[in-house]
Amino acid sequence: MKTIIELYDLTGKTAFITGGTRGLGLQMAEGLAEAGANVVLASANPDNAPPECAALLAKLGPRSLVLPMQVTDREATHAAVAKAVETFGTIDICIACAGTNDGHPLATEGLETWEKIMAVNVTGTFLTCGAVAPHMKAQRFGSIITVSSIYGMVGMDKSLYTETAEDPFEFPAYQASKGAVVNLTREMACSLGRFNIRANCLCPATFVSDQNRHILQGKVLDRINARTPLGRTGEADDLKGVAVFLASEASKYITGTILPVDGGWTAW
Repeated sequence: MKTIIELYDLTGKTAFITGGTRGLGLQMAEGLAEAGANVVLASANPDNAPPECAALLAKLGPRSLVLPMQVTDREATHAAVAKAVETFGTIDICIACAGTNDGHPLATEGLETWEKIMAVNVTGTFLTCGAVAPHMKAQRFGSIITVSSIYGMVGMDKSLYTETAEDPFEFPAYQASKGAVVNLTREMACSLGRFNIRANCLCPATFVSDQNRHILQGKVLDRINARTPLGRTGEADDLKGVAVFLASEASKYITGTILPVDGGWTAW
């Protein structure tokens, strides 16, 4: 029987993380690295990574690798996964965190935005997990963590974000894509379990970032905080422990779980 420290220890494991050079992906990468894992950060724009990413890479040195990769490009995805395996010998953990969002109407004039968001959020997750799965099958071990959203579980209360019902604030593609990620995760849990590969889904609530800071301020932020049982948005280390838990043997009998990290948002 392993001790609790041994169950959480990721020493010698390798994690492949899309969207890993910034935001939630970088936060989780840091947590896995602190638990001992090698980290491979795949990003569409690695040259634009924030300073905190460079700081993490400098600290990790040979335990880290950054790869350019478009998650919607099947060949690029398989090439990045192959490079990660060539460098570290294995991929034990995969976090599919790359995603995008934009508003558009529930109408055909929003089709271009719909297709772009679905391609990144759904097809990108599918291609990433599909590229790592054969390696995990071969070693009969793996933990896949997908990243959805509370809005992959529940609808959006527009009144939190706008002053009147007439204000345009519609995100049908984002919500549909994140709902698809939830059920794709369940399917992977069922189909890959026989290979000792686990698949679980994180559903974060509001985390303020450079991408959404222009929306999440003032009265909007006040209303969101008031709507959240814990009274605040997500902080810079709120996903680290959850990611380590799902990546490690501490959760070795957990698969197919949809886990909100939401300060209680979905509790009411």
